[in-house]
Amino acid sequence: MKALITTALAVVLAIPAVASAGEPQRTLLRPAQVFDGTDPAPHPGWQVLVEGDRIAAVGPNLSVPSGTQTIDLPGQTLMPGMIEGHGHLFLHPYNETPWDDQVLHEPLALRTIRAAKAAETTLRAGFTTERDLGTEGAGYADVGLRKAIDSGLTPGPRLLVATRAIVAQGAYGPKGFEAGVPIPQGAEEASGVEGIVRSVRSQIAAGADIVKLYADYHYRAGEPSLPTFSQAEMDAATAAAHDAGRTVAVHAVTAEGMRRAIAAGVDTIEHGDEGTAQVFKAMAAKHIAYCPTLAAGEAIARYRGWNGAEPAPAGVTEGRAALRLALAAGVPICMGGDVGVFAHGENVREINAMVAAGMTAGAVLIAATSGNAQAFHLTDRGAVKLGHLADLIAVDGDPTRDLSALTRVKLVMKGGAVVR
Repeated sequence: MKALITTALAVVLAIPAVASAGEPQRTLLRPAQVFDGTDPAPHPGWQVLVEGDRIAAVGPNLSVPSGTQTIDLPGQTLMPGMIEGHGHLFLHPYNETPWDDQVLHEPLALRTIRAAKAAETTLRAGFTTERDLGTEGAGYADVGLRKAIDSGLTPGPRLLVATRAIVAQGAYGPKGFEAGVPIPQGAEEASGVEGIVRSVRSQIAAGADIVKLYADYHYRAGEPSLPTFSQAEMDAATAAAHDAGRTVAVHAVTAEGMRRAIAAGVDTIEHGDEGTAQVFKAMAAKHIAYCPTLAAGEAIARYRGWNGAEPAPAGVTEGRAALRLALAAGVPICMGGDVGVFAHGENVREINAMVAAGMTAGAVLIAATSGNAQAFHLTDRGAVKLGHLADLIAVDGDPTRDLSALTRVKLVMKGGAVVR
């Protein structure tokens, strides 16, 4: 009995101190430096105090209450959890399974389980929020995945979901079947002002955080992208979404598709390969953010045989040139790689591509944190700031000098809880 009591006492003494009943758990993070998400230069010697799910203090030599847990992060940079600006958790790389086959032949249960695993991989890679811009034929399964993550049933980033996305009648896919035979589509088809508003509202009713519209697309294989929705349709859809407090993301490759989206007052434009200096100037005037998705273009080029050597294929160089035009015009830049076209967890490929196209590492890191938060109207994250959500990561090294540090994630904290 004496031996048992001694052992029990030893176990009790070994348990770390925890907050008293009714008090939030406190954690002090002590890295080598802090990248705060707004300043391109990191802050050596800064510390971060977390209370519950929020950041309670930031700065050097913090005074902390007794009972605070301390996590030392030597040689590491603490920074906001990154925000993936353009992802598709229900897709996986096209060199594994072509897009048509994923939409037509993969069971919904398989796609959902794979999406849950992709969400976990994304979180562990340091992305604590993701804007998922369409399930590509998986219906409203992203709403269920968001609920599963929020309830703690499965790990993953905080999700902003667009559900089915909205395309013009006959403009999307899959295609190539007997005319008149109904084929499952990768997005919801709509036509006319009343029809598109009905689709917007039905998707919001089903749980959409974002309304995604396709301003242009190619009607047949081999054809160039052409504008799809009229200006009246774009205006009505955007107004209906904004009335419901939802943001609007627009797939637009052509200059005309971009012009219509800008005139409608959307929140972000994705891809924008054919954008002109005048188009980007108009975007900047309305503070519409641009998400270039360079990594997806590079991945598709590789699937088609490009070995990564320069000169790059025309599609890749076109995307890089568009980003440079956007930067010159002062357009707010979104960081989002269209991940799902390439592997989840490799999200930093877009950061590398943006730096290769001419952005500084600090500017891209700001885009991936506070920039995306601002573009998506997320006022509680994206910066290491008093009162913000304690969505934080630590990477080995200094990512403002060496982007490879972003592939060495040593700590992930989401809402004050350490998940890696």
